[in-house]
Amino acid sequence: MTTPSFSIGIEEEYQIVDPRTRELRSYITELLDAGKMVLKEQVKAELHQSIVEVGTNVCRTPGEARSELIRLRRGVMELAARNGLKIAAAGSHPFSSWQAQAITPFERYLGVRQDMGMLAQQLLIFGTHVHIGIEDPEFLIDAMNVVRYFLPHVLCLATSSPFWTGHDTGLKSYRSIIFRNFPRTGIPPRFDSYADFRRYVDTLVKTNSIPDGTKIWFDVRPNHNYPTLEFRICDVCTRVDEAVCIAAIFQALIYKLWMLRRDNMTFRQYPSALTEENKWRAVRYGLDGKLIDFGKQEEKPARELIHELIDWFLGDAMDELGSRREIEYAYRILADGTSADRQLATYRRTGDLKTVVDQLIAETETGVLEAPANLEVSDG
Repeated sequence: MTTPSFSIGIEEEYQIVDPRTRELRSYITELLDAGKMVLKEQVKAELHQSIVEVGTNVCRTPGEARSELIRLRRGVMELAARNGLKIAAAGSHPFSSWQAQAITPFERYLGVRQDMGMLAQQLLIFGTHVHIGIEDPEFLIDAMNVVRYFLPHVLCLATSSPFWTGHDTGLKSYRSIIFRNFPRTGIPPRFDSYADFRRYVDTLVKTNSIPDGTKIWFDVRPNHNYPTLEFRICDVCTRVDEAVCIAAIFQALIYKLWMLRRDNMTFRQYPSALTEENKWRAVRYGLDGKLIDFGKQEEKPARELIHELIDWFLGDAMDELGSRREIEYAYRILADGTSADRQLATYRRTGDLKTVVDQLIAETETGVLEAPANLEVSDG
């Protein structure tokens, strides 16, 4: 078996915000015109004109990914500032209405609007996508089958969408609920091999269900264009440190599964239906809920199982990768809460969703605007 590269790529979707009204602002076409000169192809449009997406270069380590994210966040913030706008990172805007948002007038997105109807208009959500390089397609499918079990654990650390159109939803990741309305989403089914997965995609293409594999929107999927396993379950992370932590965890998970396979071992696979139960708990309660330990057939506090994941399952992997510092940032998240928890605390203290937006803008800038432009981060 060829050793994977375990490379990291991160995509983040940001909100373009008017700091006076705190509403979303349709500005992506203007931002792109200027952004292509500065950030090249690393800045992209999304379905709505109030969303801007960035993508890192291929990185070897979480430290490199941190430098890339800081550079890209800063670049987008500076471009938005030219028109007096701000950037915020959260899975949903606290109160802007999806009905008031303009679709980006590109053929790709107009096609999505035509195919999905009102569901496309409602898709005013923002995610973090993490790519881990796996060049062997058979190991890629094997890793996807196994890693499904851990997706709810990681989502618990990355919730940032408790509000929707001005309402406290009672959920920590309402983004997950909105996206679930799309077809071919959620925890993927188990595939027997890469050929099995290709048959699935090819059948959908042949029957005019999808044009290609880019319309497979599972929470984790083989990327259609690159030899990567793409993790799509997480809300966009408000703080850079949170995003780097999440990416480091996904890299370590794949590295651990490769170590097991190299030694002719693996982790038990569970049906998607059971993993969906844990995902619902993550969506609803986040870190404050309980997840199911399917091996022991019992509930345990989410924080306890996440500690177990890091301390017991990933310990040797993160030491070999040199990513212990980035992954152990999860302990701070466990202690202080996620972006969703912080947003809710601010709203309950002030009763003002505009103050929540101000907090999101400030946290999105944390570690970005004050960082040196030539930032280099070591992994030592």
